Amino acid sequence: MLTKKQLDLLEFIHKRVQRDGVPPSFDEMKEALDLRSKSGIHRLITALEERGFIRRLAHRARAIEILKLPESLGGAAQPGFAPRVIEGDRPDRPAPSDARQVSLAYATELPVMGRIAAGVPIEAISQQSHTVAVPGQMLSGSGEHYALEVKGDSMIEAGINDGDVVVIRETSVANNGDIVVALIDDQEATLKRYMKRGNSIALEAANPAYEPRIFTEDKVRIQGRLVGLIRSY
Repeated sequence: MLTKKQLDLLEFIHKRVQRDGVPPSFDEMKEALDLRSKSGIHRLITALEERGFIRRLAHRARAIEILKLPESLGGAAQPGFAPRVIEGDRPDRPAPSDARQVSLAYATELPVMGRIAAGVPIEAISQQSHTVAVPGQMLSGSGEHYALEVKGDSMIEAGINDGDVVVIRETSVANNGDIVVALIDDQEATLKRYMKRGNSIALEAANPAYEPRIFTEDKVRIQGRLVGLIRSY
């Protein structure tokens, strides 16, 4: 049986993985559960792991695999529920074999449309370089999908590293907190967290070494939202 805080955290992690394709950071977990320190999150994560609901796949906190869900979160309504692996760092041991089978099932070939900056914005590239096989469960919602190779380290705290491939669903709108492909002045593309503040748009990094970039609304066009991540080693 889970405590309310443990259940709240599991639900938050599950929803964020479904929405963004990557688990939330410890800071985001702390804020969502209104805790004073990250040590409380560490204790909750440990308790969920001991009870078999999650598994940490590597040394970094964002490498979290959801193994099962309780009935209150729909676990009973999901017979054959299989974990969705979101690798946040180089694992110290292989992922479960059934998790690999899930990732390979119903794969779809997506075009890789060049590289996207997770750092200082680079020139937008819009021509296909090659294709990549993407698990079908990453292709959420309606609309077209495409992939981009990440260049830079500004999104490392969101579990997105240099060389990774991100899966993007085409859309021109975004909600606060979404990780998006943003086109700046119709010339430069970047992968950042979207935050609208009044008549301005902030493109925020997930790395304290980078300051948020603030633009007027007419300077930024949303090209898509992150729905999945393919780790590169």
